[in-house]
Amino acid sequence: MSLISKIRCAFTLGQGLLIENKTLTTTNDPISFFKQWLSEAENSGIILPESMSLATCTAEGRPSSRVVLLKEADQKGFVFFTNYGSHKATELEANPYAALLFHWNMLQRQVRIEGRIERISHEESNAYFQSRGRGSRIGAWASHQSEELVDRQTLVERVKYFEQKFAGKEVPLPEFWGGYRVIPERIEFWQGKADRLHDRFVYQPSEGGWKVKRLNP
Repeated sequence: MSLISKIRCAFTLGQGLLIENKTLTTTNDPISFFKQWLSEAENSGIILPESMSLATCTAEGRPSSRVVLLKEADQKGFVFFTNYGSHKATELEANPYAALLFHWNMLQRQVRIEGRIERISHEESNAYFQSRGRGSRIGAWASHQSEELVDRQTLVERVKYFEQKFAGKEVPLPEFWGGYRVIPERIEFWQGKADRLHDRFVYQPSEGGWKVKRLNP
């Protein structure tokens, strides 16, 4: 066995999702289960454990993906923010379904989330926007996200323009910027195990709650 295999084996020894034995108190609630895993990822020292891959598709089904940051997770869904004119937003408006992937390699864990998309309210977007640093708020106004940029100086000049425009006052939420929520229709938890005999459990909504089933690795 190689050194990497030994490390992986030692790291995953005893870890598993023993739902059948009811060793987890959150087995019937995948959102609480996810928050537990996210907390453990944060405590492990992983940098930006809230990073997630976001996959979208055009109306014709052509996929694209990128990494974004999760900003909220609750019973309503998983929230991230973007410019509504960005490449991802354009695809989401044309095809309002998305897939998220969290990969915490140190913990040998993944979480996959699939579901439909909705915009969050203006009030929710504004509350988050105002919590950001002033520079980030100015940047949201200055960036025509995903559009061609002739040179960086053009962006620098736009930043200066909005710094002057909002000098001495609050930076308001742009109409073209805000949050999306992924409303989960499928959540899969993946725990790496030795010999690639991984544990996989998938949750799907059912009447009055969630149903869960084990998958082959």
